[in-house]
Amino acid sequence: MALDSGPVKRSRYVAVCGASDPDPEQRELAREVGRRLAEAGAVVLCGGLGGVMEAAAEGASGAGGTVVGILPGADRASGNPHLTVAIATGLGEARNAVLANAADAMVAVGGGWGTLSEIALARRRGRPVVSLAGWELEGVPVAISAEEAVRAALGDD
Repeated sequence: MALDSGPVKRSRYVAVCGASDPDPEQRELAREVGRRLAEAGAVVLCGGLGGVMEAAAEGASGAGGTVVGILPGADRASGNPHLTVAIATGLGEARNAVLANAADAMVAVGGGWGTLSEIALARRRGRPVVSLAGWELEGVPVAISAEEAVRAALGDD
C-alpha cells in the first residue's frame, strides 16, 4: 500500500559557498545569510565543512531551517554539527558540481579558487549567483549586505 503524503513542498534550494577560513566579517555575513534564507523557507545547501559553510549552516539551523551538506569525503561524520542532512559523496572537489547543480541559486561569501569553481559551475548551469564580500565577476551581481544577497538569490529584488 502506497502512502499518499501529498505534494512535495516546493522550496527554493540556495547554496551558500565561500572561504574555508573566512575573516570575522565574512563568517558573520554567512551566518546571517543562512538565517535569512531559513526564515524565508529556503533549503540551505553547502559543502558541509567549516568556515563559511559552517557559519551559514549554523545561521540556518538556528532559525529552524533545513541544511544539506554536500560533503567532499566518504564519511558523513566529517560534516559540521549544524547540518540537517549530510551527503557523503566521496568526490573531493568534484562535489562542487553536485552542489552547483542541486541549487536553484547561489550566494558566494568571500572565498578562493574553490569558491570561484562553484560560481563558474553554477553560472554554467544558468543558476543565478550573488557575490557578497568576495569575487567581483562579470554577470555576477555584488550584494552589499546579507539581506540584499538573500533577496537577490530568492528573486525578491
